[in-house]
Amino acid sequence: MNRDAGTKYLSNGATSLGWGPQGPGLGYPAGAAILISILIVIFAVWKLTGMTFVIRDIVSFRGEALFWSAILVSDTLGTSMGDFLSDGSGLGYAGGAALVTGVLPALVALMKVPAVPNVLLFWIAFVLPRPLGATAGDFLTKPIAKGGLDLGTPGSSAVLLTVVIGFMGYAHLQERRAAP
Repeated sequence: MNRDAGTKYLSNGATSLGWGPQGPGLGYPAGAAILISILIVIFAVWKLTGMTFVIRDIVSFRGEALFWSAILVSDTLGTSMGDFLSDGSGLGYAGGAALVTGVLPALVALMKVPAVPNVLLFWIAFVLPRPLGATAGDFLTKPIAKGGLDLGTPGSSAVLLTVVIGFMGYAHLQERRAAP
């Protein structure tokens, strides 16, 4: 719903995206407003039902339907935010990834603020990995001329695998140090 076949979204003289409907081209702000509005409606309905927001305590079909509806919309919102940060904000791929990475520690700090509901922090933290993945993935794979590193799928996969193995190794060392 954000993009259209306008020339600013196409490259190398293409005249269409080449697949499916091109979309109404509402733009990132309008698309985000629609998705955020839908998410607010889902949470309002959820609240009005009196059902818990504690995920491990959701046991009914209605609770599951509300939860998965919120998941679907928040995933879409997160991906759209990543596209906006990469393509529409002027930050570029690396800048968008850095911005989202910088927000994550702020969310952790807000966990200590009693006035900020943990449910709100959970859903914000649930949305944020999507724009981080989109911007970081674009940064690794897009051509250098467009602000990426041009590593392609194999190169970016190798980088991500190295990062994951590094974090696993660090966690393993921390666990061994903490053992009695």
